[in-house]
Amino acid sequence: MKKEHVLHCQFSAWYPLFRSLTIKSVILPLPQNVKDYLLDDGTLVVSGREDPPTRSQPASDDETEEIQWSDDENTATLTAPEFPEFATKVQEAINSLGGSVFPKLNWSAPRDAYWIAMNSSLKCKTLSDIFLLFKSSDFITRDFTQPFIHCTDDSPDPCMEYGLVLRKWCELIPGAEFRCFVKENKLIGISQRDYTQYYDHISKQKEEICRCIQDFFKKHIQYKFLDEDFVFDIYRDSRGKVWLIDFNPFGEVTDSLLFTWEELISGKNLKGDFSEGDAQEQDSPAFRCTNSEVTVQPSPYLSYRLPKDFVDLSTGEDAHKLIDFLKLKRNQQEDD
Repeated sequence: MKKEHVLHCQFSAWYPLFRSLTIKSVILPLPQNVKDYLLDDGTLVVSGREDPPTRSQPASDDETEEIQWSDDENTATLTAPEFPEFATKVQEAINSLGGSVFPKLNWSAPRDAYWIAMNSSLKCKTLSDIFLLFKSSDFITRDFTQPFIHCTDDSPDPCMEYGLVLRKWCELIPGAEFRCFVKENKLIGISQRDYTQYYDHISKQKEEICRCIQDFFKKHIQYKFLDEDFVFDIYRDSRGKVWLIDFNPFGEVTDSLLFTWEELISGKNLKGDFSEGDAQEQDSPAFRCTNSEVTVQPSPYLSYRLPKDFVDLSTGEDAHKLIDFLKLKRNQQEDD
């Protein structure tokens, strides 16, 4: 995998070519000061947040009296930077896309940070929603700092221009998403995207799904992308229509899901996974899905989560936990 292959998979490179096949989107250039803010390792303070977190239960008078808030002039107050011009552009773009968007950077979406959002979703309505997800995401940080980490060529890293990608929010069913692997412009493998779950309809309709994806690939994707080796994600809706979702580099930087990269690169064990009675062409791609509930696995994003108590404290959602925490800190200070 070379750096040019990674560049060809950034959203701004492929979206103009396949606009009619995918979800309506808007790309906004990312100002340098916004990039600096997103990469700042300081305390998470979200710019543009209008309403303070609501308290689930009111504190009693006794508990309120026991809390001693510091007046120390030396106490630093964290203030979020403001980006009024950029915020206006973002809100106008969000409004033009129906009021709710799915955000991403050049390559990645903050899928590892969905747990921190108040709605436990990547659905965003304001710039502050987007900042909260982006500043909490390792995937976004990797886009900024290590976009060419698995590339084999030793040429200097190209100068990057980053953009905020806003995609019209659509309620996509995870069981209808698939990842497709292409080598030398040939579709060699299709994997269930949400491989941690078992979906009965995929097992029952896999031949039909495979044919549908093959037809879409041959008609719209084959020989039209900038490289001959690549990965693309699709969504098949309830009517059987296929939508293009994203492109990814053909290499270890992309999750191979139910395949291994050794299989995909070597071509071994990639024969069509259908019975002999199925009328499949010889060049049919290998199709893999989770075949039973026995093989269901935990979500790969679980390792990015924080304990619920910590989240409750950080958001102020549980007033009693916050009070107990402050009491504990006061007692520790008195003991010292």
